[in-house]
Amino acid sequence: MLDNCSITGIDAHAHVFSRTLTLAGERRYTPDYDATLADYFGHLHANGLSHGVLVQPSFLGTDNRYLLAALQQAPDRLRGVVVVERDIPRDTLHAMARSGVVGVRLNLVGRALPDFNEPGWKVFFEHIVELGWHVELHRELDDLPHLVRQLLPFGVELVIDHFGRPDARLGVEQRGFTELLELALGGHLWLKVSGIYRLGGSAAQNLEFAHQAIPLLQQSFGLHRLVWGSDWPHTQHEASIGYGAVMEQRQALGWSAQTEQALLIDTPRQLFGFHHA
Repeated sequence: MLDNCSITGIDAHAHVFSRTLTLAGERRYTPDYDATLADYFGHLHANGLSHGVLVQPSFLGTDNRYLLAALQQAPDRLRGVVVVERDIPRDTLHAMARSGVVGVRLNLVGRALPDFNEPGWKVFFEHIVELGWHVELHRELDDLPHLVRQLLPFGVELVIDHFGRPDARLGVEQRGFTELLELALGGHLWLKVSGIYRLGGSAAQNLEFAHQAIPLLQQSFGLHRLVWGSDWPHTQHEASIGYGAVMEQRQALGWSAQTEQALLIDTPRQLFGFHHA
């Protein structure tokens, strides 16, 4: 079993893929390079991190085979978050769990919002709760509070991607963000401090938003429900962002040792089940 000394830092959000894979027919992005597990581990090692969480990228759809193969190469150091069809067989979910999968991603960016009142969703989320998995929710901020209110009654643990994708230019007072902070007070809601460069403003505006948001997030979510992720390899932003730049952004936030310990080790260790390794 891993102990705290074995974990120097957990990157809670990254992707691996190859340009040779069959891509989803409906996609917003097509990679022209490979993001290999070896490359990812190189970045972790260079930055003093030891463990990572691999998230299925949207352009691979529900074909999780590349991600699952990566998990099998380093089962003690990796966990996975998959994208699946709602009617996926229960046995398939359990097989994924044995491979190190700990959650499913609902990537709703650019998609019509689902109707969670449909009976199939209840069965699906019952399986997720039974497995002890979380549901990772990726959508622009304006729709998030509504989606969270719909999903929480299912009893799932919800993880919000990339600060909730606010518009940094509108500041921390924007309605969707304040609603998200209020919803977090009820528990069962986590947030990934990741993708600062995806927040819609200039680099300075994005970083300033993150700087102002962190204390508010700590008050509402608590350090026990915040995790940090690199979002490597920074799809659609590769030309301007690298792993080193993301680390610099994190360091610019001036976190205390307590905050670093919580977001990089204690909280992701619990949320992603590294204590079971």
